[in-house]
Amino acid sequence: MPAQADFQQRLKSIETLLGEIEASADPNLRTRVQELMQLVMDLHGAGLERMLELIRAPGDGGEELVQKLGRDYLVASLLVLYGLHPLNLEARVIQAVDKLDTREVELLSLEQGAIRLRIQANGRGCGSTAQALKAMVEDAIYQAAPDLTSLIIEGTEEKAGFVPLEMLHPAPQPANGVKGGL
Repeated sequence: MPAQADFQQRLKSIETLLGEIEASADPNLRTRVQELMQLVMDLHGAGLERMLELIRAPGDGGEELVQKLGRDYLVASLLVLYGLHPLNLEARVIQAVDKLDTREVELLSLEQGAIRLRIQANGRGCGSTAQALKAMVEDAIYQAAPDLTSLIIEGTEEKAGFVPLEMLHPAPQPANGVKGGL
């Protein structure tokens, strides 16, 4: 079974090849490759859909297996690609937020694939910690819901940090007692 890194590398290779074909000067080649890709996608989609129908057949307890397939990163991504994932987008996002095991992430809205979350830093004070949490949340959401249309995460804006100590001390006064410049 391919590792997740191997899977991600294959996706990048596909994107690169499609980009090269898209940049091709021959519009007929681009059209033919798009048609070929669509036919392959339709064939795979029909096969996956039929597999799920067979697994879900009455009396076999297949629904549990379908749910298990939906939790596997490789299979889940294929099911999302073909619109066959057992969970809808909202359920996958809620599940991803719950898996983060933190009360610092709140789902604000999910409308037509646009997701808005808020991260409560709870006085952590360190911008790098908030940014690390934001990155962790982004990774979890994109993995669970690659079909989202947008992701907005509030609460990670840079806030003013500590005031430097030298700013707390009054400026030294000149020996002659005259404030200001000349």
